[in-house]
Amino acid sequence: MLLAAPVFSQAYEAKAEYSKKKQDAFAIDYAYSPEAVENAIIQRMEKLGYKAKEEKGIFNKDKGFLVFKNAFITDISSNSMDYMIKVERKSRKEKDEAVIYMIIMKDGSNAKAGFEAYDVERAKSFLNNLLPDVEAANLELQIKAQEEVVTKAEKKLRNLQDDKKNMEEKIRKLQDDIKTNERDQEATQADITNQKVNLENLKGKRVKM
Repeated sequence: MLLAAPVFSQAYEAKAEYSKKKQDAFAIDYAYSPEAVENAIIQRMEKLGYKAKEEKGIFNKDKGFLVFKNAFITDISSNSMDYMIKVERKSRKEKDEAVIYMIIMKDGSNAKAGFEAYDVERAKSFLNNLLPDVEAANLELQIKAQEEVVTKAEKKLRNLQDDKKNMEEKIRKLQDDIKTNERDQEATQADITNQKVNLENLKGKRVKM
C-alpha cells in the first residue's frame, strides 16, 4: 500500500489504494496502537462536528476507511473537502505502531493535484499535530485496560471472600457435628455402662448348678 519511504514521526506524501485506484495521500507513522490512533482521529473530527462513516463489507476494497464528507478542516483548507482516512498497523511485528493515510478529495477527484506547496505543508502539519490527541487517546485506553485489571482483581477477591465464607460455614457445621457426635458418644458410653450393670445383675440371678 505504501509506495514512499516514511520519515518516522513526521508526515510524508504517499500513495493509498482507494476507490479502485492508487491515490495521492498524506501519511504519518505513530508509535502507538492503531486503536489509539484511530480513536484520536475520530475524536478530533467529532470536535469539529463531523462523524465518520466507515467503509464496511467483506468485498469492499475500501473497507476500514473513515469517510468525512464535506468537512471543513480549516487547519488544512478553508474549503469543504472529503477526507478519507485509514489507520493500519505498521506491520505484523509492530502491533503497537500505526500508520495514518489521509486522502483529500473534492468533487470526486483527488484534491492534492491542485495543492500548492503551502497546502501540502498544512496537510502534513495537521497529521503532525495529532500527537497530543493520540497520546490522550492512548492514555484513555491504558486507563480502561487498568480499570479492567482492577475490576478483575476485585472480582477475584470477592470470589475468594465468598469461598472463605463458605468454608467457614462448613467448618462451623462440622464443629457442630463433632460436638453432637461427642455428646452421642458420651450418651452411648453411659448407656453401655448401664447395660453392662444390668447384664451383670441378670447373670447374678443364675441358679448355681
